[in-house]
Amino acid sequence: MDILWQYQFRIILLGDSTVGKSSLLKRFTDGIYSDVADPTVGVDFYTRSLDIEQGIKIKLQLWDTAGQERFRSITTSYYRNSVGGLLVFDLTNRKTFDHVREWHKEVSEHILPHHMVYILIGHKSDLNKDRKVTRDEAEQLAAEMGIRYVETSAKCNSNVDRAFQLLSRDIYELMKMGEITTRDGWDGVKSGLTTGVLYPGEEDIEVEPREKSCNC
Repeated sequence: MDILWQYQFRIILLGDSTVGKSSLLKRFTDGIYSDVADPTVGVDFYTRSLDIEQGIKIKLQLWDTAGQERFRSITTSYYRNSVGGLLVFDLTNRKTFDHVREWHKEVSEHILPHHMVYILIGHKSDLNKDRKVTRDEAEQLAAEMGIRYVETSAKCNSNVDRAFQLLSRDIYELMKMGEITTRDGWDGVKSGLTTGVLYPGEEDIEVEPREKSCNC
C-alpha cells in the first residue's frame, strides 16, 4: 500500500545523453550506483516520497528523459505535464554545459503559457581533476536564468538528495503563495487524500545547509 501523501509533484530530468541523469535518479530513489549504465530509451519512470515539513509528505513522480535527438519527439510530450525540471550537465564535458540554454529554451516554449520550476545541476563533481566548467561559470548561468545551482555526484552520493529537496521545496513555496495550483487536465501537481490548506505567508521552509564536499 502506498504511503499517504499530501501532494504529488511531477519532475522531469533534462540534459544531453551521458550527463548522468539515470545515475542521479537511481541513487536518489534506490540508493545505488553503478559505473555501467544503459542509455535511456525514450522515458524511464521513478518515484520517491519526501517530508517537506511536519505533516506534509510529497510524492515525487520522476521522469528520466533520453538526451539523444532521435528521442526528442517522445520526450517533449512529457514537458507540459511537469511542474519541475532538473537541467543536468556534466562538469567534465563542456558541450553539455553549452547546451543547457537550448534545453531550457525548448522546454519553456513547449509549456507556454505555463512555467516550470528549474534547478541547474553540475554533475560528476567527484571528477574534479577533469572539470571543464568552473563553479563561477555555472553559478553565473544559473543567476541569469533565475534558478538555483547545485553540484552533485551520484558516485559519491554528494548533494543528490539535496538537489531534489531544494527543487521540491521551491515548488511547495510557490504553491503556498498561490503561484502554482492544481488544475484539471494537468499532472504537474496532484492533491492526495489528506491535503491540508496552504496559506500565503506561512513560515518559510528551512533550507538544508550548504552541500557537503565529496572526498572520493
